Amino acid sequence: MTIGPALEAMLLMATEPTAADELAAALDVPTATVEEELARIADFYDGHGRGVRLRAVAGGWRFATDPAVSDVIEAWLVSDQRSRLSQAALETLSVIAYLQPVSRGRVASVRGVNVDGVVKTLLVRGLIREDGEDAVTGAMTFSTTPLFLQKLGVNSLKELPDLAPLLPDAVALEAELGQLAAAEPADAPAEEDTHE
Repeated sequence: MTIGPALEAMLLMATEPTAADELAAALDVPTATVEEELARIADFYDGHGRGVRLRAVAGGWRFATDPAVSDVIEAWLVSDQRSRLSQAALETLSVIAYLQPVSRGRVASVRGVNVDGVVKTLLVRGLIREDGEDAVTGAMTFSTTPLFLQKLGVNSLKELPDLAPLLPDAVALEAELGQLAAAEPADAPAEEDTHE
């Protein structure tokens, strides 16, 4: 069996950098064999001028876009042609809007799925922003931006509809949101938004 195609497929589906030993265990081959093949795949993408690269990062391997096309990717993600958000992005954005500031881990636990890619998309589109670290966990938290309010057509987060009629058994979440709203400082002046 040629392991190259299997490695490419596994890494394409991975949401985090994946260690060579984990890939080797999944394929039931020696780690050294996987490391050699990963280096070969990385050389192929580098040498053929492809739009993606295979990179060793954070103790593992993952696909990434070629830095030379970053301007094109950013423009494509924020262009009007790509303005529709996926269902996953809408759900993630809703959780952030109602629980902000909220960590990525908390959003993932509410949604029950990994939200890393969706959070990146929402950041690039200017709908959310990093909002400091959680005092307890140290994790980065996220909040919505003035562009979010603009796109939604509201002046303040206080204009968001109540969740209780929309979700069954939402009493606990409503209580938490009430506490957050009570602790929320007066609306600060809207920041100038340069995202479109």
